[in-house]
Amino acid sequence: MAKTKTRDRMNNEINAGSMADIAFLLLIFFLVTTTIAEDKGILVKLPPWSDEEPDITKLKERNVFSVLVNAQNQLLVRDEPARIGELRERAKEFIMNPTRRPDLAEGPRNAIISLKNDRGTDYETYLAVYNELKGAYDDLWNEESLKRYGEPYSEEMPFAQRKAIRDDIPMVLSEAEPTNFGEEN
Repeated sequence: MAKTKTRDRMNNEINAGSMADIAFLLLIFFLVTTTIAEDKGILVKLPPWSDEEPDITKLKERNVFSVLVNAQNQLLVRDEPARIGELRERAKEFIMNPTRRPDLAEGPRNAIISLKNDRGTDYETYLAVYNELKGAYDDLWNEESLKRYGEPYSEEMPFAQRKAIRDDIPMVLSEAEPTNFGEEN
């Protein structure tokens, strides 16, 4: 009889019936309490959808600041090779049109920046070019805000002041469909 009692003590098992419940509760706890970082990406306001073809006859080539980026990450700005570092100043000069030519008599309202890249363009280069072009507008808005209101352009400004500046210097940045020029067949 003594042998059966020791054998029963050794066969005692741990009750694992509630282990799945505990694991499930822990999983729910961590899912609820964990914050997942979201990539914001590039905030771009897209134009409304239209089935009509755009009228490109009104568009004068002199009013377009074209920026082409090839698969080797080289820039061609208005048919001239350029570096990313000089892009912001050239864009600002084009947008404000200091020469006041007759074809841009209305100033920045007629200025269009066209960005076209190759499918082989590095994402870092694309972002650097986009940041420089967007930075040109940011600089111009800031300069105009300082001139008009004596404070830098920011989201804390009254909406009417921001709108007045953006109406005078609208951001017109057109992105064309990427090309396949750099890919080898």
